[in-house]
Amino acid sequence: MNAKDILINNKYKYLMSKKFLYYFILVSFVFLLDRITKLYILNLAETEQSVDIYIATYLNLYLIWNSGVGFGMLSSNQDFIYNSITFLIVLINILILIMILKYNDYKVFFLLIILGGSLGNLFDRIYYKAVPDFIDLHYENFHWFVFNIADIFISLGIICLIMAEIFFNKGTKNEKI
Repeated sequence: MNAKDILINNKYKYLMSKKFLYYFILVSFVFLLDRITKLYILNLAETEQSVDIYIATYLNLYLIWNSGVGFGMLSSNQDFIYNSITFLIVLINILILIMILKYNDYKVFFLLIILGGSLGNLFDRIYYKAVPDFIDLHYENFHWFVFNIADIFISLGIICLIMAEIFFNKGTKNEKI
């Protein structure tokens, strides 16, 4: 290996470590924001015995425990189903990591915020055996699913990825036969 190859190799390692640092900071920010809000609500629940806080005519903070996936879907008390869903979430996180390594464009940002939110909820699934959800959006008697900060980042990342594919995909279009 000559001096030029070593210099290029060191520059590549530096850029990769810098990129990794940015990725780590973004995922950590989402994860920590989620953890801080959940810990705040859980502390309120512990001191007040429940959380049912009126914020506005369309927004309450109301603590529920979700043993399913996003927005309480597939909730189950059976350990096998719960553990299977948790294992599937771990596999999805691994797939997201692979996609982060594959992409080299703006889509990485969306994948990183999805990963940060997913890791926040995965932590709760492992630590508490359920995810604390507490944001209750509603209009009169119609209530959306109760959710948390991690769910916001996961949903936002997924919506942005879908929009990017619809509006900015530069792939070839199917030609008429």
